[in-house]
Amino acid sequence: MKVDILAFGAHPDDVELSCGGTLHKAINEGKTVVIIDLTRGELGTRGSVEIRKEEASTAAKILGVHKRENLEFPDGFVFNTKENQLEIIKKIRQYQPEIVFCNAIDDRHSDHAKSSALVRDACFLSGLLKIETLDTSGGLQESWRPNAVYSYIQWKNITPDFVVDISSTIDVKMASVAAYASQFFDPNSKAPETPISTKNFIESVRYRAADLGRLVNTSYAEGFTSDRLLAVESIFDLK
Repeated sequence: MKVDILAFGAHPDDVELSCGGTLHKAINEGKTVVIIDLTRGELGTRGSVEIRKEEASTAAKILGVHKRENLEFPDGFVFNTKENQLEIIKKIRQYQPEIVFCNAIDDRHSDHAKSSALVRDACFLSGLLKIETLDTSGGLQESWRPNAVYSYIQWKNITPDFVVDISSTIDVKMASVAAYASQFFDPNSKAPETPISTKNFIESVRYRAADLGRLVNTSYAEGFTSDRLLAVESIFDLK
């Protein structure tokens, strides 16, 4: 199965919070999208592995992604090791994406930056012929390197290298985020409060998109960073 976008997240909900609007917009344009969560979020203060699995499935259906997987790396201990790189390389070669999204390059949660480096390194290594990996049937996988790897923005206000207009998909993005009811603001919840369970946080998801949109003269946008220079065919491609 070859896909257009393969979106990695350290935890279930990372992708929805940070690039859900972009993914749904791409799907509306006929692109294929797969999400791979690296952990089950088992160290989260609120909810449980079982609840978050159900929430992730619901969110994926709301976005309309074609498939969602979980590599079940240990939450809180995602490291850029050879073993983890190989597991991600297998997925990159399986799906052969044109574009890969990954976690923020720097963030409050240590898993985020570590996951970002892990995925970006795996994307490069996946293109090396002499690294051999096997598919689920035991066959030798072909090498594959995505055309582009972009890191989305999470807790910290990192200045993006480019933004995507998500004015047409902001409501779907917010609905996919709301699928994680165990994690976010609920005035009736008896669970301990966390930085992401506050009303301010959930409101910030929309107003960050609104602020990025304001800066590029549209209603809502999501931002991304890139390790390499960005090119366009024509100066008129820039808005």
